[in-house]
Amino acid sequence: MALPALLAVLGSAQALAAELQTQAVASGLDHPWALAFLPDGRYLVTERPGRLRVLERDGRLNAPIQGLPAVAAAGQGGLLDVVLDSDFARNRTLYFCYSEPGLGADSGKNSTALAKARLSADASQLEQVQTLFSQRPKYASSLHFGCRIVERRVDGKSDGSLFLALGERSSYKEQAQNLKSHLGKIVRINKDGSVPRDNPFVGRADAWPEIWSYGHRNPQGAALAPDGTLWMHEHGPQGGDEINHIEPGKNYGWPVTTYGENYGGGKIGQGITQQSGMEQPLHYWVPSIAPSGMAFITSERYGPEWKGSLVVGALKAQHLERLSFANATSRRITASEVLLPRLGQRVRDVRQGPDGWLYLLTDASDGQLLRVLAAP
Repeated sequence: MALPALLAVLGSAQALAAELQTQAVASGLDHPWALAFLPDGRYLVTERPGRLRVLERDGRLNAPIQGLPAVAAAGQGGLLDVVLDSDFARNRTLYFCYSEPGLGADSGKNSTALAKARLSADASQLEQVQTLFSQRPKYASSLHFGCRIVERRVDGKSDGSLFLALGERSSYKEQAQNLKSHLGKIVRINKDGSVPRDNPFVGRADAWPEIWSYGHRNPQGAALAPDGTLWMHEHGPQGGDEINHIEPGKNYGWPVTTYGENYGGGKIGQGITQQSGMEQPLHYWVPSIAPSGMAFITSERYGPEWKGSLVVGALKAQHLERLSFANATSRRITASEVLLPRLGQRVRDVRQGPDGWLYLLTDASDGQLLRVLAAP
């Protein structure tokens, strides 16, 4: 692209960023965590204390949906992500992950679990609830559950499997490198809870077969790119939040490599940022923005220049960021731009709706569902 044309495109994108505005769809949500779009135009929202709600199109809150399993709602734990099955319109199946309390010998402990259920015809009840996966081992901790779900697609169609991003529970960070632990991993399972035969560690005695990738800290965003590949971001410690393109069997470094440091200062481990056999992030933040939620823009609601961009929410920084790529087929991030700099709310989830607009959930005791619009 010639320089004048490139400058015109950049100027157009910057002008749009300055004109973005938010429209409140709903308020009065108690620390909402995840958003899904029902086929009839309503919204499905999780609240971290352990409630699942349907929001009407005008923002009215319905009574909590009944039938959830027990949830260990404390600290960062609770009812977390929710996604609809790609065939939800026919089967009314959804998937959700949450902090699962331990029983028996694990009493007082917890871990991330993934369940499936059918939403009743009147959307008041979960039916046929089934736990598909439970992170092992369980610990007494209220930190770093991770918990983002993505349905895998191959050539644009579901292959019948799910990715689940799992945190390393903070104090147990060394287990992110242990292939016989679920901590700090992305796992891939089939929709019935079984392990896909083509997972990278299937057949290895020194690894659990459901593991897809490892060396993660606390993933709070995950999404499929337009080409169907899996991307995620994870919190660093003090600095070093990362965006990673996830490939099967790869090691993403934590806690051996990081661009962050201990809270209050001081290096983590040897204080290195690179090591042979460990992947480098495609983008990282120092200082931290505390990313949460992410979505690729596939519509042209914000103009053709923004199509293909990756948008990330920020809890600590209280804004959105748009990341641009060298071209439509590139995985190289070339620019990062702050959106909604005066939002003043912690962004927990970011999704593109069926109407092509971006939607945000804000993390507060009086949280909101916001629609992000371009100025007319």
